[in-house]
Parts: sequence; C-alpha cells; structure tokens
Amino acid sequence: MTPGKLAIVVPCYNEQEVLPQSLPVLQKVLQQLIDKQLVKDDSKIVFVDDGSTDTTWSLIEQASHLNQAVAGVKLSRNFGHQGALLAGLSVVADADLTITIDSDLQDDPTAMIAMVEKYYEGNEVVYGVRNNRDSDSRFKRTTAEMFYKVMGFLGVNLVPDSADFRLLSQRATRVLLSYPEKNLFLRGLVPLVGFKSDKVYYRRHERAAGTSKYPLYKMLHFAIDGITSFSVAPIKLIMSLGLLIVGISLVLLIYTIIQKMRGDVVSGWSSLMVSIWALGGIQLICISVIGEYVGKIFNEVKGRPRFTIEKNLYNKTKNEQGENDD
Repeated sequence: MTPGKLAIVVPCYNEQEVLPQSLPVLQKVLQQLIDKQLVKDDSKIVFVDDGSTDTTWSLIEQASHLNQAVAGVKLSRNFGHQGALLAGLSVVADADLTITIDSDLQDDPTAMIAMVEKYYEGNEVVYGVRNNRDSDSRFKRTTAEMFYKVMGFLGVNLVPDSADFRLLSQRATRVLLSYPEKNLFLRGLVPLVGFKSDKVYYRRHERAAGTSKYPLYKMLHFAIDGITSFSVAPIKLIMSLGLLIVGISLVLLIYTIIQKMRGDVVSGWSSLMVSIWALGGIQLICISVIGEYVGKIFNEVKGRPRFTIEKNLYNKTKNEQGENDD
C-alpha cells in the first residue's frame, strides 16, 4: 500500500471560540495517520473561512505560519456552508483523498482513521454516519427522521444520519466538482457520484464551544433546498391536490343540487368562509412551491460563480515548498 496525500477540509464561519480547541485535535489525528503510514507527511488541514466577521481568519493565518500542515482559504464573503465545502474541495483537488469535517468537533475526528482504512480497501466514498441521536433534542430527532423519510419517498438517495463528514477519493472529488449546479445540496450530490462506497459509524458529541450556525429557520431552508434541488415531486403533488379539490367540488355541487331539488336549503355562511380560506391557503402554498422552482431556475441560468476565493494559503504553501526544493 502506497500512502496517499490527504487533505482535511474544514469550513469555518465565526469560529474564533472553537478553533483553538479543534486545531490541536485535528493535528493530532493527522499525525496519527502519518505515523501509521496511512497518508503522506505532506498532508494538510485546510480551513475555509466563509466570510467570518470575527478573528477566525487571523487564527487560521497564524496557525498556517506556525505549522506547515495547516493551510487556509478565505472566501470574499459568506457563501454558505455548502459553498465553503465546495471551495475547499476545489482547492485541494490534487490530493489523493479528501475528508470534510466541521470545525465544531461534534463529528468525531478519530473516525477519520477508520475512513482512511476503508479507502485503502477500495472505497472511493466513505460516509461518516452517526450511530445514535442522543445528543439531539426530541424535536430535532423527530424532524430529522421525517426529513429522511420524505426524501426517500420523493426518490432522493440519501445516507440517513450522514451529514458532511465524509471521505472522497481524488476521482470522486473531481466528478463532484464537475456538477455545475449553483443550488448546492452535497448530501444529495455525493451519492450521485457513484463509485464504491462504505460507512464508518461514530458517536456525535456536543459542540466544543461557540454557538450553532444552523438555527431552526436555516435547517428548514436547508431541507427545502434539498427537496426542491433533487425532486419535482412537489409540483406533481400540486397537480394531484388540484385534481382532488376539483373532485371534492364536483361532489359538493351534486350534493347542493340534490338538496336544492328536495327543498332542504340551509344557510352555509360558515362552511363557505372556511372553504374560501382553505382554498386560498392551498393556492398560496402551491404558488410558493412553484416559485421556489422558478427561483432556482433563475439563479442557475445567471451562471454566477458558486464562490469567490480572496486568499489561498494552500497553493501559496505549495509554491513555497517548490521554491525551497529548488
């Protein structure tokens, strides 16, 4: 087995509180991988600053100056978690294998050792999968289960309880980067890459420091993005809903005519108002769903870049090493 070069991509957004804790842990795991001769000694930890407004980038720059195994990428503004991940993957596309992991240490960094071992068994994609959801609230566990069931019902191939903690081979990374869409939902895109895959199970921990960057409204928006990016089933459901309402209205029309012929006419102000409000709400929901798809089409056809890199210490480090070799 010939060790490959590993790049650990870590997206960061306002993580000044957690970086001093996560960096030593990631460095320790990387050194263990090097000592076991599973990866080359020029492997890197690449932090991607997604437009942070605190001292996150300063900490990354400082760490990169003190340790050659650390590099950083600074985006020009906040492009979102998925955009930051993709930016990191594009920068380290020369690596033989890449692992993406969040900086909050909720995903167990020691599981990366098992991931790399799975890679050498011939797997080009290795998913980090939670073995339980004990650290989540009851509400979050319930909504997560519902999300995976809905996505499965809509025909979207996801790995349950797997987020963005995963390993990709160089070939898998390049195939993933070849997908041109702007509406990114990497949890759905990665399974489309294909290739042989496996899973590594781990226990998810509490956040080491700082606050979560995914409050409820962001999680809901993320779920809607996932559904509308990979399935047109909601639009088809609107058609089914419309046909159902038409059917109900025909039944009520026949019922009204029969009652009229029998002379049994009852004042129906309440039922009329309820019907108007119900149909009005359904129409607004349907328009919103269609608008979501139209909005995605609008964003895609503009062809704007998915991210903009302001500073790239990873390539700078490579160039400096080349000069030193000369």
